[in-house]
Amino acid sequence: MRRCLAIGISIFLAGATQAAPIAPAHPHPSLQKSDLDTLFAALAKANSAQDAKPIEEQILTYFLGSGSPSVDLLMTRTAAALAAGDKDDAKKILDAVTKVAPAYPEGWHQRGKMLAAAGDDEGAIICLQKTVTLNPRQFAAYAELGSILISYGDKKDGLATLRKALALDPHLEGVNQEVEKLSREVEGEKI
Repeated sequence: MRRCLAIGISIFLAGATQAAPIAPAHPHPSLQKSDLDTLFAALAKANSAQDAKPIEEQILTYFLGSGSPSVDLLMTRTAAALAAGDKDDAKKILDAVTKVAPAYPEGWHQRGKMLAAAGDDEGAIICLQKTVTLNPRQFAAYAELGSILISYGDKKDGLATLRKALALDPHLEGVNQEVEKLSREVEGEKI
C-alpha cells in the first residue's frame, strides 16, 4: 500500500512542478494579489525567523479568506469546534467546506492537517496535494506534505517538497535543518 501511494505521490509531484501557478480561488477581500506578492517578497528578504513570523501570519490570513461569507462561517465554526476539542464536528464541517467550495485551498489544507493528526496519512496526502494544486504558494502545506512523505520513507520526494516550501518561505521553522539532513542522506556529501 505504501509503495503504491509513494508511486502516486511521485507522479503527482512530477506533474505539480510543471503545472501553471493558480491563484487562490477566493482571495482575502482586504488584500490584493499585489499585496500578496509584496508579502512574499518581504518574506524572502526577512533576516530571521522572528522577522518572518508576522509576514507568514499575514500570508496565511490571506489564504484563509474564501470570499464567501458562508464558507468563512464554516471555517470559523471549524476553529471553534477544534478549540472545544470536538474533532468529529470539525471534521464534518471541513468535509462540508470541501464539498461546497472544492476550489477553496484552505478547506483542503485544514482537512489535510486534521487527517494527518488523526493518523490518516493517505487522506492527508490527498488533501495536501489538492491544496498545493489549488494554491502553489501554500508553503505550510508543502512542509506538511514533505514531512508525511519522509515518514513513508520517500525521502527523495519529501526533500523536493520541503525545498518547494523553503523556496516560498526560507524561514519555516525546522525545515532548513530537515532539508540539510535529508540532502546529505539523499544526495550525499558535496565536495
